[in-house]
Amino acid sequence: MILAILGPGTLGCSLARHAASRGISVRLIGRDEAHATRALARMKARGADLSRLTAHGPAAATFEGADVLLEALPEDPGLKAAAWRELQAQLPDQTLRLTGSSSLPVTALDQDAGLGGRLMAFHLFVPVGRMGVVELVAPSAVPSTDRLRALSLAAALDVRLVEVKDGPGYAAARMGLAQGLEAMRLLEQGTASAEELDALMVHGYGHPVGPLELSDRVGLDLRLAISERLFAETGDSRFEPPRILRDKVAEGALGRKAGRGFFAWDADAKRS
Repeated sequence: MILAILGPGTLGCSLARHAASRGISVRLIGRDEAHATRALARMKARGADLSRLTAHGPAAATFEGADVLLEALPEDPGLKAAAWRELQAQLPDQTLRLTGSSSLPVTALDQDAGLGGRLMAFHLFVPVGRMGVVELVAPSAVPSTDRLRALSLAAALDVRLVEVKDGPGYAAARMGLAQGLEAMRLLEQGTASAEELDALMVHGYGHPVGPLELSDRVGLDLRLAISERLFAETGDSRFEPPRILRDKVAEGALGRKAGRGFFAWDADAKRS
């Protein structure tokens, strides 16, 4: 199997590393080849085996023979749709079209990108190998053969597949975001410290990490963008961004990637 991944960011690199470890040939695609090459160098520095990984720019030859293209660009509907429109003419018909979006309605994105009902969401969680689950959104217009191939990809990656209906936030983002935003409100109100609130969920409910640490790992800018969009689309007050989240993002405290958020993080992306 040949898996092409558009976007050498956190999701793209995590998926690339895991897929390669499962024997899948991976083409990591950046703005240009140098962009993707730098991402591979960072992965190598962290111990990744690059024998099944190659770096590419978005040239037509990159997609020849690719079984799957998974777009792993930032969670911006305009950016994603524009990228798909640009790539559509270069993609072989047999290439499976997947977006790594965690929250954008797939049917609307497919229509904006002019993909003719071929797009599915294949929402993986980072780190892909450790989390081991994918949220699949396959709208009714998607050919049944494409859906079955998405199931086969999940099996090849050895991740549990959960299929959900299309809609703003799918299922996972809605559940996770609602909990994270409530923890932020409790912190804002002085109910308890960030450490104490997370400890309640870790020790009381068995969560591997608390909602505030998870928000730091996801990125507070992404949390804010998704909450703003879900609040606008649903009108549900659970998704209204609290002031503390807006303030953190405004001051550049974006979470783990920035070294600070609700917690402090060191250069190795560990809590300090």
